[in-house]
Amino acid sequence: GTIYFASDEVNGEYNLYTFKENVKTGITTFDTSIGWPQVSANGNKVVFTKDYQIFVYDVSFNKAQKVTITINNNNTLSKDLDFKTNGNISFFSISPDTKKLAFISRGELFVSDVKGKFIKKLNTNSNERVKEVKWLKDNRTLIYNQTAAGYTNLFTIAADGTGKEKRLTNEARNNANIILDHEMGNAAYISGRDELRLLDLKIFKSTTLLKDEFWALRPPAPQFSPDDSYILYSAFRNFELDIFTYHIPTKEIINLTKTGVTESNPTWSSDGKYIYFESNLTQPRFPRGTGDAHIYRMALDTYDTPFETEKFAALFKEEEKKDADKEKDKKEKAKDSVKEKIKITINKNGLMDRIERISPEFGSQSNTYLITKDETTYVYYLSNHDEGNLNVWRTIIKPFEEYKTEKVDDQKIRESQLETAKEAYYVLINGTLHTMELDGNKLEKIETETTFRKNLVSEFNQMFYEAWAGFESNFYDKDFHGENWEKLRDKYAQFLPYITKRSQLSMLFNDMLGELNTSHFGFRTSGKEDDTYYGSRTSETGIVYADDNPYKVARVVSKSPANISGKDIKPGDVLTHVNGQEIDAETNREVYFSNPSLDKEMQLTFKRNGKDHVVDIHPIATGTLRGLLYDEWVAHNQAYVDKKSAHKIAYVHMKNMGGSELDNFMREMVSEAYRKDALILDLRNNTGGNVHDAVLQFLSQKPYSQWKYREGKLSSQPNFTPAAKPIIILVNEQTLSDAEVTSAGFKELGLGKVIGTETYRWIIFTSGAGLVDGSFYRLPSWGCYTLNGDNLEFTGVTPDIYVKEDFKDRLTGNEPQLDKAISEILKDLE
Repeated sequence: GTIYFASDEVNGEYNLYTFKENVKTGITTFDTSIGWPQVSANGNKVVFTKDYQIFVYDVSFNKAQKVTITINNNNTLSKDLDFKTNGNISFFSISPDTKKLAFISRGELFVSDVKGKFIKKLNTNSNERVKEVKWLKDNRTLIYNQTAAGYTNLFTIAADGTGKEKRLTNEARNNANIILDHEMGNAAYISGRDELRLLDLKIFKSTTLLKDEFWALRPPAPQFSPDDSYILYSAFRNFELDIFTYHIPTKEIINLTKTGVTESNPTWSSDGKYIYFESNLTQPRFPRGTGDAHIYRMALDTYDTPFETEKFAALFKEEEKKDADKEKDKKEKAKDSVKEKIKITINKNGLMDRIERISPEFGSQSNTYLITKDETTYVYYLSNHDEGNLNVWRTIIKPFEEYKTEKVDDQKIRESQLETAKEAYYVLINGTLHTMELDGNKLEKIETETTFRKNLVSEFNQMFYEAWAGFESNFYDKDFHGENWEKLRDKYAQFLPYITKRSQLSMLFNDMLGELNTSHFGFRTSGKEDDTYYGSRTSETGIVYADDNPYKVARVVSKSPANISGKDIKPGDVLTHVNGQEIDAETNREVYFSNPSLDKEMQLTFKRNGKDHVVDIHPIATGTLRGLLYDEWVAHNQAYVDKKSAHKIAYVHMKNMGGSELDNFMREMVSEAYRKDALILDLRNNTGGNVHDAVLQFLSQKPYSQWKYREGKLSSQPNFTPAAKPIIILVNEQTLSDAEVTSAGFKELGLGKVIGTETYRWIIFTSGAGLVDGSFYRLPSWGCYTLNGDNLEFTGVTPDIYVKEDFKDRLTGNEPQLDKAISEILKDLE
């Protein structure tokens, strides 16, 4: 009868507690937390973990001590493994002389000829990760960013492999998105979450040009204008990206877009007259993402289209010249064009009126890259407008011709990068480099086959610190919920030398994240060394068996495979055979339904009144059955509300706040709810998602006018006006995440009453980043607050009317929360 439990009441670290004479009493006083306490069967000992080791508390002696365990272990993580570059390249750069190639594979830096035949791995820090690389003007030096204590700093190294790397920055912030100007004398990059910097490539001195809101996790990339006098960049305004220019000589900043939606990934045309960018133009990027973004071109001033008469006149001017004069004139023109600076003019008036769509009007396009050759501009981008597949496409813009859009390659794209070196063009697709032919629109693979070695000890350490730094730079609360994030790093880093497998790295990092007392976080990693797994799948039939006899049918779940016409499975039927195998009534029933994979078909034999009844079934997964049982609960609630309200009240339940549930909500609202006098929106047990804005916008609709046909009935505008009717939202202690935003917004908008219990306090919007081996960390990136500043992660949503529904109510079929919602609405209707 003695209870043992863990509590962090005294010093913020979990210790072992019990009750002595009904008083909560601590029986250990560790300064680091215990975990997973378990009591022996005879009650004499309690075993638990502490610092990833096993301890035992002896009840008789009132003493805890570490258990000495010796295990013969062959830790293979420190042994070097072979990795191959081919198909595994993450970034590349072509030298200015177009003879050499630098690329990155699994965080290591390589240099080769442009054909990828002769490859050398450079001696960068093998315990860190290289992420970006660029060639300098001398064709012999590389500038790159590489992690150091988790943050990406800038380095240089000789490309021929001689000498050591030189560190240019030493900061606890990420320096990313390195871009060089056309003269290759300066580099621009984003530092941390708030600085655009310029690096002089002669003396390697960096200056901050401006501070703005970039965010650190995936900062937008800057770009130099064709004459190198401007830097084009994106920055956040009210969570959406606007496009800006920074004039280097005058330091003038111009906001080119000034909208409430996102315009991103801007790039200059080669003549400096146009800006190309991506946008939806009417739909904000947050909270649900941009969706159906297209490529647009903005004219920086008012320009006329070319005149055919000028081209015609030029034909005869050329004829008047002698051949020798022609050649001399061409050389002089080329010389003058190099000398002459491109003149960039930005006419601030009507910028957003001077835009045109370049890409297809359907699907979504991104990752714009421009190539200009002679008078032709090739606009490359990724698009999914062809049957939903993301491929590389291009639109060709040529004077006096219609725009032409064509697919570049059939490969489905996960990641890509394009680069130009003089008149050579290269593209990286899904880890493989290709040369790109403009006129023929063809790609040809570059094989970069070489083997290099790394060990997982250094890689795991690097990932730990990079992911830690990612949280340090991007966690939504600068005070880290009152925790010392650096202290937590050091506390958990001390266990890194003892890791023997990948799953332990995941456990270690997630334990550290757990100290933040936040939600929506995680660290996941996988590798072939942890692949050993022997699992099973349960083939579900949709039959619920009796409590007193595990082989007797109690009922059949609605819409399940057993509920199809002609199956004729009835309560009282007794299962006797599965796939022809006679069952043993003393054996656990699930033995007959568990296999390494789901069966496509099953044959069940039942005994009914002494006769066999054989049924063929297409089984389903356990998760699918769980969903059907959930649907039965929803259907019960629907019928309950219909009966209690005499069909006056619509009942709509949302299981989550995902896209499919939003579709279901909308279908219900334009059908059942459209015809009824009031609405109960049930968000109990809702697991969240990201559709709160769409739900609240729909519920907020009120009538503003009426119209009718001749001699017809008056109809309101808009068609659906739920805000004109009584609405109640139901919540409980399992209402979480986006369902909390929805119920909080519902209260703020005054759309109706919230009934139930306090919500779960589990609402954060997240982002994340990949690591060197494909591992991933998810972090809370921005918080959700009420209009008076309450953090919903701490406060949750308090109902207007508190009604508890406990376990006994569920067992007995009582519906106190539904009853209260129905009674409140009926009062409103009266």
